[in-house]
Amino acid sequence: MITVQCWTGAETKALRQAMRLSIRAFAAHLGIDARTINKWEARHTTITLRPHTQELMDTALQQAPEEVQTRFTQTMHNTQQGQHQNATQPATPVHDPAPGADFLPPSSGHNDPDNSLTESSPYSCIIALRASSQDVAMMQAFRSADLQVGGGHLYASVVNYLQSEVGPRLVGDDDDTESNTIFTAAAALTEMAGWMAHDAGRDETAKQHFGRSLALVKIGGDHQLGAHVLGSMSHLANHLSQPDEAIALARQGQAVLHNAAPHPDLEARLLAMEARGFAGLQESSECIKLLIRAEKALDTSPTESPSPWISHFDMGSLASEAARCMRQLGDWAEAQRQAEQIVRLRSSNRTRSRALGQLTLVAALIEQQKPDEACAIAQEVINFTQSLSSFLVIEQLLELQRLLQSHRANSVVGEFVACLNEALHARQWLYRWLAKDRRRFNSGH
Repeated sequence: MITVQCWTGAETKALRQAMRLSIRAFAAHLGIDARTINKWEARHTTITLRPHTQELMDTALQQAPEEVQTRFTQTMHNTQQGQHQNATQPATPVHDPAPGADFLPPSSGHNDPDNSLTESSPYSCIIALRASSQDVAMMQAFRSADLQVGGGHLYASVVNYLQSEVGPRLVGDDDDTESNTIFTAAAALTEMAGWMAHDAGRDETAKQHFGRSLALVKIGGDHQLGAHVLGSMSHLANHLSQPDEAIALARQGQAVLHNAAPHPDLEARLLAMEARGFAGLQESSECIKLLIRAEKALDTSPTESPSPWISHFDMGSLASEAARCMRQLGDWAEAQRQAEQIVRLRSSNRTRSRALGQLTLVAALIEQQKPDEACAIAQEVINFTQSLSSFLVIEQLLELQRLLQSHRANSVVGEFVACLNEALHARQWLYRWLAKDRRRFNSGH
């Protein structure tokens, strides 16, 4: 039986071609969005599918007719021969998937059973990572962990990596041809530190990190990353109720993006940040126009591979931003619809984003006088976020206490509020943990 040790975009494309299917027909066969298949193939060997998707591809190959398996084997053999012939050519930078993407990057294989390297397998994912690629892989590892445990647990580790691993290379004697890559890596990881500081409730520190990241990216010259950082700065301005600044930063990011390769996901993200700014100004018409433009942007396929340093923005991300907009505008029915979309699209391993989506749904239900239903969902959030170190989630749980005050006479609400109070009391250690290292947080990197 034919087996594939590690499915990347290359093996996926080979199987589709062996089955003689279009991207749309192949996507329908697998039950996956066609845009996802398109992105896998565009990134070729620089993207490794998640374990559950690997299993899906294994099944598709095993159930394929014998002639399809034969064509697939021949295609992979030809690819291997081509790689062998080019083995002595100078190495080119490896473009790993963006941080926060729904796919895992190739790794060195150490301590990672899902990416172990087997030299005897003809389909092993053997990639010689250069320093920059190792930084991308490390960033992806931080990002994957952050989705589940929150920035409070990881902030110090990211700063330590910057100081001990990246910092020395910024002032070292590396070849000039590598200097831009090092500054770009420093910019991307510094931005990540900013996001983790933000998740830990340290917004002033996050702002400092974003500012330093923008300065570094100007040296590195990655226009897409520059636009991405401006999007992060716009998000923070929105969070701090500074809509005019948020709009200006989002527009600045769009201007920078015009100097880079087209990137629909990033364009959609910047449009969504601008929309949130207009929601903050209570200009609903302009907000909705921008959200529609963002949705249309996501329907566009990229013409080139994206920068490996930027995070993924998908329909779930857009639903999250739209829900925030509708909440600010007081359109609770639409906020509920968008929040339900988040919950549908975010799996349980995306702990924080799923929890924030559910808490938005909870708020919308309470505002629409459905407290019983809201409490049931909120109880689920409490149960699966016990180890999550996200001050943003804790803030929403504290806000929930206030929202339920007028419904305390309801027995279901009263019982839940007692549970909520107990849960928040039990998490007081987290408040102390996030505050105890204040000096390091405020000093930044």
